[in-house]
Amino acid sequence: MASVDSFQFLYGEISRSCNPYFETLALIGALYAARRAVILLRDCCTLVRVHFLPRIIPSKKLTQRFGDWAVVYGAAEPVAKAYAEELARHGVSIIFVTRDHSSVRDTAATLSQSYGVETVVILADFSLDQAASNLIKEAMRGKDIGFLVNCVESVASPQSLIEMPEQSLLDLVNKNVAVATLMTRLVLPGMLERSRGAVVNISSGACAKPLPGRVTLTASTGYMDHFSRALHLEYSGKGIFVQSLTPFQIALSERQPFSSSRPGWFVPKPEVYARHAVSTLGVSNRTTGYWPHTLQYGLMTRIPEWIWVLGSRVLIS
Repeated sequence: MASVDSFQFLYGEISRSCNPYFETLALIGALYAARRAVILLRDCCTLVRVHFLPRIIPSKKLTQRFGDWAVVYGAAEPVAKAYAEELARHGVSIIFVTRDHSSVRDTAATLSQSYGVETVVILADFSLDQAASNLIKEAMRGKDIGFLVNCVESVASPQSLIEMPEQSLLDLVNKNVAVATLMTRLVLPGMLERSRGAVVNISSGACAKPLPGRVTLTASTGYMDHFSRALHLEYSGKGIFVQSLTPFQIALSERQPFSSSRPGWFVPKPEVYARHAVSTLGVSNRTTGYWPHTLQYGLMTRIPEWIWVLGSRVLIS
């Protein structure tokens, strides 16, 4: 009984000593809650402005805003093919730059027949010499190039750095970092002359947090994301719109070797994603391109790093 009385006495003394600070603490709590509410309201407004209003309110045709032609690099990726098709649906002619003619030949023919646009396929192997650059410059000569689309090559399955063959590692870094940067260097001068154009770099939401078994993917996508932001800062005042697209999981076709994911709300088909992503052109220079992915991105970025690392290790084990 004495211990209970002593505890009540101690509690009463602490309450009396803290009483002058209750109002201050309550004010701090109210200010913090108001701040979080304002941030939530701002994020909701941004979500509506980027992903919903452009699809409701009509705007100028893409060809009038940016140009008549698009250069697409990395079109072997399903997302890049779908993005090119969406541009063609808006009347934009396409120049495909690829190392494998067979991977985009059928796509180019289909776009020409379906949408009545011109398509050109350029075979370019940048690992050889500067001949690839000369081919691209020749193909762009005399054309109103309004779009450049660079798509990061995805990694088929989780693989640690030391498990990757050296040549595969060099090819991946060369394509996702060096060649994508060089493509921008080739296309940008013409856009600057016309004071209009859009550079779209499609990477991955993997740049938000490190992922086990995806070292090269997170590194290359992180580079493309920062490269896009820096490029936009440098050239946005000269009429060039640079956009970093960071999508999360996208359903692949049945023919793809890593297509275990089924289409759904958070896993859209490539054509669904492309339709949403193209609508954000000129609206946001850094976005996932698809509003459910934006919700995922917002949640991921708010998870503390140590919790994310701990959760990743638990999932691996």
